[in-house]
Amino acid sequence: MGIIGAYLTTKRKDETFQDKSDRIKHFNEFTIPLTKEELKDQASRCMDCGVPFCHSGCPLGNVIPDFNDAVAHEDWETAAKYLFDTNSFPEFTGRVCPAPCESSCVLSINQPAVSIKQIEKRIVETAYENNMVKPTDTEPTGFKVAIIGSGPAGLAAADKLLSYGHDVTVYEKDKHFGGLLRYGIPDFKLDKKIIERRISIMEQSGAVFVGSTEIGKDISHAELDNSYDAILFATGSQVPRDVTVEGRELQGVHFAMEYLSQSNKHNSKEISELEINAKGKKVLVIGGGDTGSDCLGTAIRQGAEKVTQIDIVPKPPEKRIGENPWPEYPLTQKTSTSQKEGGERLWNIQTTKFIGDGKLQAVEMQEVQWVIKEGKRTFDTVEGSKVIEEYDLVFIAAGFLSPIIDGVISDSKVKLTERNNIQANEVDYKTSKKKYFAAGDVRRGQSLVVWALTEGRDAAKSIDKFFKEQK
Repeated sequence: MGIIGAYLTTKRKDETFQDKSDRIKHFNEFTIPLTKEELKDQASRCMDCGVPFCHSGCPLGNVIPDFNDAVAHEDWETAAKYLFDTNSFPEFTGRVCPAPCESSCVLSINQPAVSIKQIEKRIVETAYENNMVKPTDTEPTGFKVAIIGSGPAGLAAADKLLSYGHDVTVYEKDKHFGGLLRYGIPDFKLDKKIIERRISIMEQSGAVFVGSTEIGKDISHAELDNSYDAILFATGSQVPRDVTVEGRELQGVHFAMEYLSQSNKHNSKEISELEINAKGKKVLVIGGGDTGSDCLGTAIRQGAEKVTQIDIVPKPPEKRIGENPWPEYPLTQKTSTSQKEGGERLWNIQTTKFIGDGKLQAVEMQEVQWVIKEGKRTFDTVEGSKVIEEYDLVFIAAGFLSPIIDGVISDSKVKLTERNNIQANEVDYKTSKKKYFAAGDVRRGQSLVVWALTEGRDAAKSIDKFFKEQK
């Protein structure tokens, strides 16, 4: 431990933010990090528990007490070594991970948890500042791997495969690389220069990135089979969950990812005009999760007249309840920085009708009440609660169902699960087709970035083992 008993005398201190009246005028990151001295104090709060439950909260297996101890002793190089041993991209997780490690921190039983996420982010940024993040220089093995998809799973697999000395080519259907990180997460949460910085280092390590290329269309699976010793699917879960509501076809009703992707492309000057622009509009966001929050923050920055975010589920409790004990992830109310910037949040609300004449003009909604019927949790509508409110835009942020099957996956002839994910177990990540592997959301379904990174790294280990068995 940095300071024995520091958790008793040092209070948690989080990074601060640019004032909301200023930050909503731009799409840049707006966090104000703690000083290194302040981070040292925060790291010293770690209790070096005999059983570090923070490990169980992190699928990557980050050795959290170890890097906390190194930061507490101002040994940033050792802290970076510990961090990179288990996490390919802490610069991503330090910005967008919901930090289940903090939820399972032993200190969080009766005090604010150790601020693991911001310590992690400062370790990796310090590593970049001091030229600690360098290209890999491993003796080539001669084995070639094609990775389909450049999201977090694909990038993590590529990073690990490069460290083994294998040749890696990453194929991406979009112009730029990063997948969900690039096109789904707003710049104010993850500056795209952070992704480009890492891509550059991977290219210096020998990785080849091929953009604007669809497998099954621009390159056939037969060509992949002939050119590579292994192929990894890492295309993510991209089929959004829709709402079956009258008027769904009206102009102005969009999936959240249509909106966020277009906004990111506009901010990076990949496109010059916005087809979906919230400026001066009344906006309804359906879905109370992170994606819905990102839509809210984006709409506010574009100058929306009004933004409302609704969720069909009840309002979460402020504190843990008996059915949700530590160290489980707390199912409590969370308020993002975007939600603090404005807009209205409503719970127990169901959308029943989109109204308009070709173009959205209003939305009919009603209140619901959750009940238990025949042992199952369901909801009843509240009589007399229907309302009609004017809206110009609706963004549906209800999650994702499965990967896109047509083309890249269907042409490969790999077997699928009942939910249309690629069938591959989490032991070796092998699909039903020889030398084809799958990792991330394309295999497990919609999940967290930290799980995509974990699966990408583990799939790379399996591919490396597969190659060794060929010798």
